[in-house]
Parts: sequence; structure tokens; C-alpha cells
Amino acid sequence: MDANDVEVVDKKQAFRGYFRIDQYRLRHRQFKGGMGAEISREIFERGHAACCLLYDPDLDKLVLIEQFRPGAYAALSSPWYDSANASPWLIEIVAGIIEDGEDPEEVVRREVLEEAGCIVQQIEPVFHYLVTPGGSSESMFAFVGKVDASNVDGVHGLEEEGEDIRVFALDVDDVFELFDQGRIVNSMTIIPLQWFRSHHQELRARWMTP
Repeated sequence: MDANDVEVVDKKQAFRGYFRIDQYRLRHRQFKGGMGAEISREIFERGHAACCLLYDPDLDKLVLIEQFRPGAYAALSSPWYDSANASPWLIEIVAGIIEDGEDPEEVVRREVLEEAGCIVQQIEPVFHYLVTPGGSSESMFAFVGKVDASNVDGVHGLEEEGEDIRVFALDVDDVFELFDQGRIVNSMTIIPLQWFRSHHQELRARWMTP
């Protein structure tokens, strides 16, 4: 089935602030046949995004960032979180929202410079996936990019956007250890890291300086 099997009865904007929420009333075709009953759903509209896992093949290091996330802070009030061991400061990879007129690769090249102080030398796409399709239209374009990690350090980000981003480089094996310990808890970092773990040696051989 595809989008032609959905009937939108009504759509309206329920909220607009830093993000937007649209309310849909719709029906969709069912696997047993025929159209189902009308349902009402709120959809969180925050645009689409792109992220990039940064890798230095010569040093065999990955470049990561750490920053405060309000959603992670709000999640701490859930009984499913051990607030004593969880933190709203997350270890992540560089990412940014795709603005009008931009393509995903342009976004990651810009964000890598702003958030990590690096220049992407080579880049290749990894995945394009839906982030939380049960309640949001957002999708993520994931890349892996070649950088020089020899001088990675400091705090970056745009002050006017409230960004306070610590950048650091770690040996690949140390990042895998963080991953296995459950220290990396956001999907935009986990998904590219899973890909990288399977392609690490092949990518290093292809990207190393001759």
C-alpha cells in the first residue's frame, strides 16, 4: 500500500512555536480490506535533518560531540529512567536541520565546521531513515565523513542558537566500548556507528593517506 491508500478528512495546525504540531483526521486502507475508521493524530513537525559520523582513518579516531538536550532532560522524569545514572548531556555525532534551499550534504559540511571545527575531506551517504514515524514526519540523512582529528578540541557552536558543544576525538576501539556500555543513547549516533562497525576496516583502507 502507498499514500494513495490514505484519505485525509481534515488537517489543521494545532500549535506553532519553536516547532510545529499539525492535527490530522484520516482513514487508511486495512490489510483485511476496505477503509478503516477515522482516526485523529497529532504530528510533530520539526523538519528534516542530516548527521555525519566523523572519522580520521590515519589516526583511526572518531570525532564525537557532547551537548545538553532538553528532550533528554524531560525524559529523566519518566519511571523508565534511572536519573542517578542518566544525563541530559548526550554523546552524539554532528547534525543539523535542513533549511530551505539546502541539500543534506551541504548541511553536514556546514555543521561539521560550526560544531566540531573540522573540514570534511570526503563524504559518503549511509542511510536515510524515519526518526519517530509514529508521531513525527522527521527523517534523518546519515553520512560518514573523513576529517583530520589531530587538532580536535574545545567548545563550539553558535552562541545565538544557545549551542554549547564540546568536541573530542577517541580511538575507534574506545568509542566501541562506550557503545557496548550503553553510554551512547541516541539513534542518530547509534545507527551510523553500527554501520561503521561493520565497514571500519574497508573504509580505513580506502580513505587512508597513501
